[in-house]
Amino acid sequence: MIKAVIFDMDGTILDTITDITTASNNALEAMGLPHHFTRDEVKLCFGSGIHDDIAKIIALARGCQGQDLIDLCETIPASRYAVTEEEIQKCRAIFSDLYPRNHRKTSPYEGIPELLKKLREKGIKTAVASNKDEAPVKKLTEMYLKGLFDVVKGNKPDIHRKPAPDMINAILSDLSLTPEDAIYVGDTEVDIETARNSHLPCLSVTWGFRPETFLRARGGKHFVNHPLEILDFVEKE
Repeated sequence: MIKAVIFDMDGTILDTITDITTASNNALEAMGLPHHFTRDEVKLCFGSGIHDDIAKIIALARGCQGQDLIDLCETIPASRYAVTEEEIQKCRAIFSDLYPRNHRKTSPYEGIPELLKKLREKGIKTAVASNKDEAPVKKLTEMYLKGLFDVVKGNKPDIHRKPAPDMINAILSDLSLTPEDAIYVGDTEVDIETARNSHLPCLSVTWGFRPETFLRARGGKHFVNHPLEILDFVEKE
């Protein structure tokens, strides 16, 4: 029996990509780099933690695209696109200043608030595990989904970011549960790997930062096209 559902945040429960795109383009402009990128281009850069995400938007400005952009900082070094650590830190500081002031178009995906309320009505615990820094994760969940999560965790120095299982293990510990009690819901290849490393079933959503075809190629097995399908999965298990 499933006792908890753990969610990724960006691209899974909150549609943040428009505001992320605006902040990314503004940060690139401040760096003197090309800065007229679309939501679909920028979304490929995010999901791996702020350091690597920023490295990717700089590489995007230097011509990195598609699969190479997704694989940057994993199998492809950022140096291939002349991205330096000094640039990453400078751009990260600019982005981190701009982004919190630009949540104008962020909102929950349609059906997410209803899903969370129904899960909680059934006594199922809910949690967030995000590679976004913990302060904005807590701020955004409080702003848009107040009171709908039992545990909210983001990136911080004393815990390894996803796809390491540390954040999921910490959530399960806080809830006094085991991996057999929970499922994980996300929208990227990082989430698929996180669930695998944490020994949890993974539900991949089709409305997020990666297309279904890509996620299937990266090992995705269970897909949902609407938030309430997550409730159907929980009730069947």
